[in-house]
Amino acid sequence: MNKVETPYSEMIGDTTISNKQKYSMIISEIKALIKIGIVNSNLITTIAGFLLAVHFTDTSFINHWGTFLLTIIGSAMVIAGGCILNNWYDVDIDPKMARTKNRPTVTGFFSLKMVLVFGLATTIVGIILLMFTTLQAALFAFLGWFVYVVLYTIWSKRRYTLNTVIGSFSGAMPPLIGWAAVSPTMHTVPIVMFLIMFVWQTPHFLALAMKKTEDYREAGIPMLPVVHGFDFTKRQIVVYIACLLPLPLLLTPSLGITFTVIATLLNIGWLVLGFRGFFIKDDLKWANLIFIYSLNYLIILFPLMIIVTLPIFN
Repeated sequence: MNKVETPYSEMIGDTTISNKQKYSMIISEIKALIKIGIVNSNLITTIAGFLLAVHFTDTSFINHWGTFLLTIIGSAMVIAGGCILNNWYDVDIDPKMARTKNRPTVTGFFSLKMVLVFGLATTIVGIILLMFTTLQAALFAFLGWFVYVVLYTIWSKRRYTLNTVIGSFSGAMPPLIGWAAVSPTMHTVPIVMFLIMFVWQTPHFLALAMKKTEDYREAGIPMLPVVHGFDFTKRQIVVYIACLLPLPLLLTPSLGITFTVIATLLNIGWLVLGFRGFFIKDDLKWANLIFIYSLNYLIILFPLMIIVTLPIFN
């Protein structure tokens, strides 16, 4: 049986499918619905914010393990809730794009009513869990959710090329959530983490938009490469990457010279790759390189923030 064409309600009652197969299908569709990749990447920065707050408040992780679980589960649920509602709202345009046409909202695996209820319930439970850490953490999570669902998905995505910048605000909130769950008092570290994530997202998503330009054009979404072309988009990508250069310097007093050097080298490497885009004829190949570099950048930079706080560096 084809899971893509079989609604959840029919699959559950189908005796020709084993329980193991049903479970596997449901898990696969839920992962697609909540956009598990987005959830996981955001949790990396949430965890970094949390552990750095533990370090800079001079407390022990053991004393915060319960808060850690609440923070991770609560954050994951709020992020997933936003992604679910994004899928619910975009059900009319997702069939027009190759990368989204098999989402469970499009195929009908889950009913739209079920998806709406699931998205709202997941969000509410996540925010409640975060309220058991600090009110500031819950507020940051709600702000991120509101920007992603209302200001990005509903308001700007289909109207303005600045939709990417608007959406970047929500993607930059997780480190603030992680920090605030431990310490409601702000510090240079979480603020700069927010700025790094805010700036990082634009070149990351513009590169993706270049790769999927025809999809976005077909769906009528005014992404930058659709409206202004590749040359303009490449210049914007380079400008945003350049804006990352001074940010590690702001963390030198807190995270030390080792972090600053490695982070700066990462930024320079990305910037050099960005400038290569002006001389490479294959724009899509270059966009893919920028996209892959951006993923590795995130995977390296935020764990590095934690590593340099270990005793060996102090």
